[in-house]
Amino acid sequence: MLPLLLALQGTPDPRPTYSGIAKQLDVRIPRIEAEAKVDGRLDEPVWQGAALLTGFSQYRPVDGRPAEDSTEVLVWYAPDAIWFGVRAFEPHGKVVRATLADRDNIDADDRIEILLDTYLDHRRATLFAVNPLGVQEDGVWSDGVGAGAAGGPSAGGRFDATIDLNPDYVYESRGHVTDWGFEIEVRIPFKSLRYQSADPQDWGIQIVREAQHSGYEETWTPAVRANASFLIQSGRLVGLTALRRGVVLDLTPEFTTKVNGAPAPAGYDYRGTPEVAGNVRWGVTQNLSLTATANPDFSQVEADVGQVTLNERFALFYPEKRPFFLEGLEQFDTPNSLIYTRRITQPVFGAKLAGKVGGTGIAYLGAVDNADQSATGAHPVYNMLRLRRDLGPTSTLGLVYTDRVDGHDYNRVLGADARVVWRNVWFSEAQIASAWTRDPSGGRAGTLWSVTFADRTGRAYGNHFELLGVEPTFQDTSGFVNRVDYVAGRTFNRLSWYGRPGALIEQLTTIVGFAPIWRYGDFGRRGTVEDTLQNYWIANLRGGWQALLNLSLNHFGFDPSAYAGYQVDRTADTVAFTVPHPLYHLPGASLTVNTPNRAVSASATLTTGAIPLFPEASEGRQLAFTALAALRPTPALRVELRWVHERLTRARDGSRFSTANIPRLKVEYQLTRSIFVRYVGQYFAQDQVALREPRTGQPLLVNGAPAGPAVTNDFRNDLLFSYKPIPGTVLFFGYGSSLAEPDAFRFRNLTRTSDGFFVKLSYLFRM
Repeated sequence: MLPLLLALQGTPDPRPTYSGIAKQLDVRIPRIEAEAKVDGRLDEPVWQGAALLTGFSQYRPVDGRPAEDSTEVLVWYAPDAIWFGVRAFEPHGKVVRATLADRDNIDADDRIEILLDTYLDHRRATLFAVNPLGVQEDGVWSDGVGAGAAGGPSAGGRFDATIDLNPDYVYESRGHVTDWGFEIEVRIPFKSLRYQSADPQDWGIQIVREAQHSGYEETWTPAVRANASFLIQSGRLVGLTALRRGVVLDLTPEFTTKVNGAPAPAGYDYRGTPEVAGNVRWGVTQNLSLTATANPDFSQVEADVGQVTLNERFALFYPEKRPFFLEGLEQFDTPNSLIYTRRITQPVFGAKLAGKVGGTGIAYLGAVDNADQSATGAHPVYNMLRLRRDLGPTSTLGLVYTDRVDGHDYNRVLGADARVVWRNVWFSEAQIASAWTRDPSGGRAGTLWSVTFADRTGRAYGNHFELLGVEPTFQDTSGFVNRVDYVAGRTFNRLSWYGRPGALIEQLTTIVGFAPIWRYGDFGRRGTVEDTLQNYWIANLRGGWQALLNLSLNHFGFDPSAYAGYQVDRTADTVAFTVPHPLYHLPGASLTVNTPNRAVSASATLTTGAIPLFPEASEGRQLAFTALAALRPTPALRVELRWVHERLTRARDGSRFSTANIPRLKVEYQLTRSIFVRYVGQYFAQDQVALREPRTGQPLLVNGAPAGPAVTNDFRNDLLFSYKPIPGTVLFFGYGSSLAEPDAFRFRNLTRTSDGFFVKLSYLFRM
């Protein structure tokens, strides 16, 4: 194989060549009036005239080094599409990871990622990823933006950007594994992109290669981590001209039928009706699109991953999964999640406008929700508007407005935010938002504000200093603000060390963080009600292994208003509950180990420490374990096993307070690139003992009733057949059932609490 590899790489190439490591980053790709067959083989004559991108560099875990693997990227464009051909050489033997997978499910595979910054604004780029078999993963790369509107599937757990895998684009790709590595071919039609109206125009481009055998991420341009923006370090495709997008009009009629079952006095009752719906997407201009939907089907084809809830004080965040919301969703992102589309539960009509005009990003979403989501009997109406204006190379100024109108009740939020990047490695950010609410309890107004004074993204040293405040009267029914009446500080300092090539420890990072929390009215006047001192250690080891250690020291106080309905049952009488004093110096530790992505990969986290038991305002001890294993015995079969275990005990006597066990099994078989069958089974077992007064052990009453034990034993099963040849054209057939039993994991007295069948058929007509 080595002679063949040297021959392929050693032959002089007369075509225009651009080396990233030599900083030849302005690429003038040829415009060729031709077509090619997308078959994953770059053997047609048109590829001989393509521009060649070479000279990759390592980016993660260690930047600033030449890439270990050689990669060649060929690029040209036709009037209606841009073409990429990739030859990824692999000198380490047969170590290429490639599976036949569903869309957006190739993070454990070797892959090539194409980032196109079509507005050349260095803020967002459209991502097109392909594994060696041509399986696709696509989405939006956003520099410096946290998950806000959706928080949906996100790749990589990165610090430099958010990669939102929710959007799906229509493009073609094929690939195959070779003796010397792998080869792929990609055609991206201009209909699937939004871009500038200028002619000619320049686009930003970055090519990323992920090699699973080493755990390395390599980039075409020599990107470094000591920069507040990844995209500003991209190359450019210059002089693109006469791009023909044509009329962009997508019509997607949908047919859905659901039959839901529930227990009834006379047995089991099944009810359901077929529904017809539809979506329309119109490309108003090259950079602006309008989408509308009527009577959409928002049934999820997979249940949310279970989370332990017994000792939680605030609402948990669940990602958006519903198709209509996904396109352009990244444009609704705001600091502090002032827009959260899952607040819209079951709309009967919705419309979106998203795009960019000049240097201003525009995103609007309006929806009419179902009447059963109303407290007044009306149809709640949502409006969500997000504007972002580019300032300079990478800074932004933003505006957000949302409202929810329910009859005569309403909630309105208006906010502004700014992000300024300075001296390349620093950024500062500020946000202020006001909310006005009217409901049966009256009218009120509140404010949310946050300031990131400084964030340094240095290679060896980084830091972050932030304050966030939310008044007790602030309410956002269109966003995800799950806590009010507090001011939180966050300060972090990071140090990173990098090993020599071939070292066991390739990167070692430590982060020291302190996070104090005050009641809003106490800020600057009294002490904190909570604070956490943390020390993280993150080690990236040779071969893709990773270990994370987190040590913490915590202080928690108990909010008296949360216990206003509590009383102590002394048998002879009842007395008011006295809220105990705060808990100080609570130590905690967690250890996580992640294996490389292989045919069998795993992750395990062990957590232990002293914690507050909020339901009875006492001190407790926690022992928690989370394990995840992924098995890929064949390229088409994937098995994922997940187990969450948590046991809480009382510190005063060691008695058990609660136990949670949530095993989850997911089996997926990919018959072809378009067809898969999947089973998901999840058992959700939680039980909590009766609440006791923390000093005397006497029973507690909550709102006059005994706070007895709480037990949940739910067994959920979902089966799905899926056919998805392209985004928009789908056939789903599924069955789901929920069962319950009095004793966990006995599987003897299971009672069906609900079940249902569903069929969904939609077809994309692209004009």
